[in-house]
Amino acid sequence: MADPSSYRPKPGEIPDSPGVYRFRDEHRRVIYVGKAKSLRQRLANYFQDLAGLHPRTRSMVTTAASVEWTVVSTEVEALQLEYSWIKEYDPRFNVKYRDDKSYPYLAVTMNEEYPRVQVMRGHKKKGVRYFGPYAHAWAIRDTVDLLLRVFPVRTCSAGVFKNAARTGRPCLLGYIGKCSAPCVDRVSAEEHRELAEEFCDFMTGRTHTYIRRLERQMGEAAEEMEYERAARLRDDIGALKKAMEKNAVVLADATDADLIAVAEDELEAAVQIFHVRGGRVRGQRGWVTDKVEEITTGALVEHALQQLYGEETGDAVPKEVLVPALPDPVEPVQEWLAGRRGSGVSLRIPQRGDKKALMETVQRNAQQALVLHKTKRASDLTTRSRALEEIADALGLDSAPLRIECYDISHLQGDDVVASMVVFEDGLARKSEYRRFQIKGFAGQDDVRSMHEVITRRFRRYLAEKEKTGEWTDGDDGGGTEGGDGTLAGPDALTGTQAPVGPDVLTASGAPAGPGGLTEDDGRPRKFAYPPQLVVVDGGAPQVAAARRALDELGIDDIAVCGLAKRLEEVWLPGDDDPVILPRTSEGLYMLQRIRDEAHRFAITYQRAKRSKRFRSSPLDDVPGLGDTRKQALLKHFGSLKRLRSATIDQICEVPGIGRKTAETIVVALARSAPPAPAVNTATGEIMEEEPGTMGSSGEPVRTGAPDERRGQET
Repeated sequence: MADPSSYRPKPGEIPDSPGVYRFRDEHRRVIYVGKAKSLRQRLANYFQDLAGLHPRTRSMVTTAASVEWTVVSTEVEALQLEYSWIKEYDPRFNVKYRDDKSYPYLAVTMNEEYPRVQVMRGHKKKGVRYFGPYAHAWAIRDTVDLLLRVFPVRTCSAGVFKNAARTGRPCLLGYIGKCSAPCVDRVSAEEHRELAEEFCDFMTGRTHTYIRRLERQMGEAAEEMEYERAARLRDDIGALKKAMEKNAVVLADATDADLIAVAEDELEAAVQIFHVRGGRVRGQRGWVTDKVEEITTGALVEHALQQLYGEETGDAVPKEVLVPALPDPVEPVQEWLAGRRGSGVSLRIPQRGDKKALMETVQRNAQQALVLHKTKRASDLTTRSRALEEIADALGLDSAPLRIECYDISHLQGDDVVASMVVFEDGLARKSEYRRFQIKGFAGQDDVRSMHEVITRRFRRYLAEKEKTGEWTDGDDGGGTEGGDGTLAGPDALTGTQAPVGPDVLTASGAPAGPGGLTEDDGRPRKFAYPPQLVVVDGGAPQVAAARRALDELGIDDIAVCGLAKRLEEVWLPGDDDPVILPRTSEGLYMLQRIRDEAHRFAITYQRAKRSKRFRSSPLDDVPGLGDTRKQALLKHFGSLKRLRSATIDQICEVPGIGRKTAETIVVALARSAPPAPAVNTATGEIMEEEPGTMGSSGEPVRTGAPDERRGQET
């Protein structure tokens, strides 16, 4: 626990101007980001007597080891920079809202030549129009099914669309009138885009225009005695009205607004948002957050606004935002919202009428969400805490291991040997910290040597990062930084982008923090900067001994090691002849199994991907400058790799895009990879055939059968 007075800035060093400040821990990791109208007044509040601080604020300042700040010119700039840094650094003591579910949106891909209507989740893409979010995907499909009668926009995937264009036959929706079938040129690209625009207009709330138009067309058809056409238009009007009825009118003046409500207690807060477009509720979503700092309702609203509109522009930010409490001060937030929208935005508390009544409904939803979340989490928190305590007791640790790393080796009969590292913090998977390794120190199958290599490489990098930050200053170089160690970031790894900061970034001493405003160790999550309290390896005593030996060779003696053997789920400790047996009903054993299984899954996924890539390899891959397009052109021209091998240089030059020099290189590459001549029985003159399934049609060796049929399993 650090003493805040040890890193408190000297009097007069902190400027009395707007800015954003960052607290860092002893590993130089950013743990809190805040903004202030006056940096001097705000930071002074953190360095008062600890007894007078809120418990969470006290925990933050005692965890921190330094503070630095960035001076900006306006409060709006401070708001923008604070949002950027919270998103980039993911500080542990900042309010971070967690979506209570992945909400589906109705999306129209206006960035494609033939826009498609579909259900989408996750991050929003540029050029796609989004409507929602909806509570359930089936609600989107029901709405789309009704609207396709009037706006027959494409809903098929790219594969189905291309297949229909190739065969000249539309899909079922094209035959029943729920798709305009642009795949077979029933409508042009421009006409189909116009249909998509009309679909989007209807979804944004401009509904009466289309209903009046259809009613007028129905009347004209009836006057001309085209009763079948009039009946179809009648049914279209009914479909549109039915789609509108799914969202009841809540605001009579066709208002576009977002209503935000907050329900909170001392530890957590739930936020609910209703998206109202054209006076109807078009979407609903909610977040829950831990209150890791002393914060007011207005500040919670401000953070919710940052998360809700931080990536939005234009009409995605409504003209009116109704909230239960205003941020203090409100002007910078309102100006920031107006900048995101491109026009004025009203941010206010509803006082009377329909808007106040609807806000009460949103508030009830927020309160219910908080109650439901606390009911679910109470059991989860209790179970995780008990599991960590059981692990600490069983392994003889001084405290519960808050960060656990687990390693697993995977290969197929000694080929494509890889390793995985998964990280669990507070009993929960932290996928941004996952890492993958290729075993490079030797060839073949040796799980013990592989484990030693992986642990050595991981913690050698840790010592290098530690030395870089000045935490580790012994004369020994700790093994140094290993160049090209083959380590790959996990699929969810945070890379971060440099924040747009100028030379005003200062450290606590008032010195510039470096060019571009960010030092080399700028607080972003680094690959191997943070040590675990416990290392778990997938295996028994040999693997545990290899891991412990690797740590001892690096001089690391403050990290516990254990192994979990699959056969009887035994827990092995270094140097012990007998394993630790945890009860089958133990929450600690269940957590270790879950961590081990996750490491196994992550390793197997990587190993299979490498194996698939190797099996898909071709001799043409070795030809420099030959890309996928020209490879496909060669194979399409000759029909197979075998025919390409037998072709002359002049014949290869006939392929569009292949010059003589490239053709000569292709011939050489194929000659090098040519299969050996078949064996001949000299007594009979008979050609000896290979075993079935051992040679492919191209002459390349292939493996046949599933992995477990080839006398070996993935491990």
